[in-house]
Amino acid sequence: MRTSQIAPPPRLLMGPGPISADPRVLRAMSASLLGQFDPAMTALMTETQGLFREVFRTGNEATLLVDGTSRAGIEAVLVSLLEPGDKVLVPIFGRFGHLLVEIAERCGAEVHTLETEWGQVFPASVIEDAVRTVRPKLLAVVQGDTSTTMNQPLEELGEIAARHGALLYTDATASLGGNDLLVDEWGIDAATAGLQKCLAGPSGSSPLTLSDRAVEVIGARRHVEAGIADGTAGRGTRIRSNYFDLAMILDYWGEQRLNHHTEATSMLYAARECASLLVEEGMDAAVARHRLHGAAMAAGIEGLGLTLFGDQAHRMHNVLAVEIPDGIDADAARAAMLEDYGIEIGTSFGPLHGKVWRIGTMGYNARRDAVLLTLAALEQVLRAGGADVVAGGGVGAAREHYEGAGEGTAGQEGAADEAAAAVAGVAR
Repeated sequence: MRTSQIAPPPRLLMGPGPISADPRVLRAMSASLLGQFDPAMTALMTETQGLFREVFRTGNEATLLVDGTSRAGIEAVLVSLLEPGDKVLVPIFGRFGHLLVEIAERCGAEVHTLETEWGQVFPASVIEDAVRTVRPKLLAVVQGDTSTTMNQPLEELGEIAARHGALLYTDATASLGGNDLLVDEWGIDAATAGLQKCLAGPSGSSPLTLSDRAVEVIGARRHVEAGIADGTAGRGTRIRSNYFDLAMILDYWGEQRLNHHTEATSMLYAARECASLLVEEGMDAAVARHRLHGAAMAAGIEGLGLTLFGDQAHRMHNVLAVEIPDGIDADAARAAMLEDYGIEIGTSFGPLHGKVWRIGTMGYNARRDAVLLTLAALEQVLRAGGADVVAGGGVGAAREHYEGAGEGTAGQEGAADEAAAAVAGVAR
């Protein structure tokens, strides 16, 4: 049977992730493969580690990739740090706090939780009170939860955890690269991420970094597979996963290069290119870019007369939630955005399902033309659905925000405005 080559439809992915990958990352993924013991391959691994130290803003030697989606990094950290019976404290303010709870429970940990209303975050004092009461081995916190679009402040949590004898882990999948994450300055012991959001790549590789304290805990459980034994005796309770055993993965990425698995070469290329893009731009500049375009999108949404969800003082720069207007069929509107304009926006989960859409401005899509096109298309879809929106209000408010921020040249403004006008013209 003859089959044609794969030909996915063109899409502008403006949801909460994944996003449209940077073309430079896609080109890197098409490079020829290398053998896992090739010196050029191990040199690329070492280079990638150095780049991600700059992305995470850390000097941690233990900075590396876990092959798999961002959830692979989360599981690797939790299963490697936690032994059965260990106490874990998880503040939950959205879907992905619940995920940390589930994974920690699967590790056999004794899990304690704090919960707040979706759309809110926790004051540091509330978390410290719980840490003082529970005395956990690990405080596990999502930084940016895309289900609610909230960004939990972490600046004080590392000191709080250390003062009470705990390690601090954060899931920075949705926040890294678009929001400040200062691993060393904030005293974070473990952080994990993914490529598919602010890092402008595809899902499939999870960068992570570990402090010396975290490495010491993991190293106390080091065992080596019998087939590649290096003569050392196993220590402590064996980590309950082979694939996610960070003690063995640290050996693989360290000077010993003790084989663990066959590195996903094309994903290594992608991760290296994602980190390189951010380092070349500068981390402060990357965060500022996400702040600019996220704020322009928010201004445009409000310019249409729509309402943003949640505590806007603690929203991530790179994704927002908009309350769905009364009378609008939420799924039909999302389908129209996709089918008529090739633009994807997201729904949400749990208590927010059917109540909000989530719109991302992250990675390669944190740019002016993507913001204006999305706003122009959304206006037309809402008008077609009978919503009372301000004509031209979205694009107009976003443009005013850009002009107030002093962003863009006249040529760039003209090109973006023409693109937005083209979308509006198709709808008419």
